[in-house]
Amino acid sequence: MSRGGERNGKQKPSGRGDAKGRSKSSARGNAPINKKGNPKNAETAKKATTSKRAADGKIRLNKYIANSGMCSRREADMYISIGNVTVNGQVVNEMGYRVNMDDDVRFDGRRINPEPKTYILLNKPKGFATTTSNEKGMTVMDLVAKATTARIKPIGRLGRNATGLLLFTNDEAVVSKFTNSKNGVTKLYHVELSKNLKMADKDRILEGHKVEGKTIQVEELSHVENAKKSEVGIKIKHRGHSVIRELFESLNYEVIRIDCVGIAGLTKKDLPRGHWRHLTSQEVNNLAML
Repeated sequence: MSRGGERNGKQKPSGRGDAKGRSKSSARGNAPINKKGNPKNAETAKKATTSKRAADGKIRLNKYIANSGMCSRREADMYISIGNVTVNGQVVNEMGYRVNMDDDVRFDGRRINPEPKTYILLNKPKGFATTTSNEKGMTVMDLVAKATTARIKPIGRLGRNATGLLLFTNDEAVVSKFTNSKNGVTKLYHVELSKNLKMADKDRILEGHKVEGKTIQVEELSHVENAKKSEVGIKIKHRGHSVIRELFESLNYEVIRIDCVGIAGLTKKDLPRGHWRHLTSQEVNNLAML
């Protein structure tokens, strides 16, 4: 009897026999290869494409639409093909078209946003400009930088030295209510003047005082309780705080301080200066009903 080679006249099959005698191995070395001879090429190419997308910040238009909740990606392709989608004012019907996240994409004429709607309320301190520009020094965007990854922006404006409530959102419908509504949105300001407000001037303002030929409508105006007579609370729907300065300066009062203490029912309660918070679902619903 020979060792290892034969037994009872039969040869033991070798693991290095011919191809017909070998079964397919699941080892990585026998993995099918692509035409370029590297089994990882396809995966590498896919990663490169993903990296490119992440680098330039663009996504496919159909995905942008689907992420906005309008329809599925397949349905989005159909709407794109028939011209129902515009990008920055131009009809796009090219399949695979890619867009920037901040492009103006409209579906059936309505602007859409693939990000979840976000609402942030900030109690602004002094020394921060209300702008999204990076060229104005410290801005309110620095204060809410960690609040969300959504591309929010402030609604309205508070001067660098003004303080108080400022609302941020990426919800265009809410922005429109604040900026384009004929009725406006009520805001309450605490204003400190250079001298006591005279009763006659108070009556003139409440009756509808004209500034540069335009009547400024004020809902309420009163002295602040337990404060100096030079401190007043004013409820107004006009956009921006500059109209308040113009209003009092036209009556020979200098505005020392402006603090926004209420916006459409939102208040500074439990919100210290320089801090922010997300709106509750009930507060968001209230904004939708404005």
